[in-house]
Amino acid sequence: MRLFASPARLGLAGAAAALLLLPFADLAGAATPVSQDRVTPTTMTAGVAASARLTVHAPSCLTAKTLGVGVRDAAGDNLDFPGNASNVRICPNGTHFTSAPRTLPAGTYTVFGFWQDSGGAWHNLPSHQLTVRAGSTATGAKPLATSGASASDGGGSPVSGQSVVWSDDFSHGIDWGTKWAGDKTSSYRYGNHNPDDNKLDWLDQSDVTASNGVATFTAQPSSHTLENGKRAWTTGLLTTEGSSEGFQVRTGDYAETRVKLPSDPGAWPALWTWKNGNGEIDSFEYHPDNPNLLELTNHVTSGADYYTGTGTVAPGQWVTIGTHYGADSVDWYVNGRKVYSDGHGVGSSFSAYLILNLSVSAGAYHPAPAGSTPITMQAQYVKVYR
Repeated sequence: MRLFASPARLGLAGAAAALLLLPFADLAGAATPVSQDRVTPTTMTAGVAASARLTVHAPSCLTAKTLGVGVRDAAGDNLDFPGNASNVRICPNGTHFTSAPRTLPAGTYTVFGFWQDSGGAWHNLPSHQLTVRAGSTATGAKPLATSGASASDGGGSPVSGQSVVWSDDFSHGIDWGTKWAGDKTSSYRYGNHNPDDNKLDWLDQSDVTASNGVATFTAQPSSHTLENGKRAWTTGLLTTEGSSEGFQVRTGDYAETRVKLPSDPGAWPALWTWKNGNGEIDSFEYHPDNPNLLELTNHVTSGADYYTGTGTVAPGQWVTIGTHYGADSVDWYVNGRKVYSDGHGVGSSFSAYLILNLSVSAGAYHPAPAGSTPITMQAQYVKVYR
């Protein structure tokens, strides 16, 4: 969890500018060598999964780095169909694409094809209206869960054809030694603590416990003093580094967790990856002083965004967050919806250990703890699909 320009550091104007740096830059409909012949669906039923289908052609053959189908709701939020295609050959005789299935709440949306050229620029194709009708549980449609620790055990990978290859639902406590280690990480300068990144952390394995299928991370004042003279807080961290399984995510994997966001000042939870001094992809970082915002960052190549989700991201709220480590683009998902694609990816040989933890801010960029009351964060599961 290395620091990048957070909203607190950018100020309101800088944060607003950062939020405008969306991957789909061709909103004005500039001329493009790819033509959209057909895109579906035009109607769906709420809670019932459906795939999108896109047909495109080009006057002469070209290779698109990415091809997919975008969806925007009335507020302009990204709700794209998952499972974009990579390195697609588009020729005059036409190319057909089918996305992975997804569900949408009832409402009116805009749907369109999009593609990414060899230089990395994104292009939106013509759009039309998508109407999602209200569903009925009597017809077998399963409504989307919205809150509660038991409301979701993961809806599967948004990447078509994947299945679970590694997971922990904390139903049998913390699997120390086999799945997880918690007393040190190579991402911390001193193994069990790291004052360099504006952290008060001092790792203590006993600060992660599990009960009734929920892992609880606790941070509390300690008797340790950091090298910079600040008082450390013991806190909990789970990492696959140092466990007997030594599990690592790799290019093409999709990792997902469901967490209850903390509300106390100083809390800094995250799901991220690390290996050999880098390998860092932040599935999310969260600070309660920015109560509706998740920080999403690719430190391996480049890419960062702030996702604001009023109503879905808030202190005390359960939220499902996932990341697809694509070779050409890392994609982030919140509650099953893609919210950001960086267009850079991790390359073909990426691999790294998973880390889920609760850090404690030292106060430089986000508030430090107010007093000595323990801080907590909870998680329901971590899953990896391949």
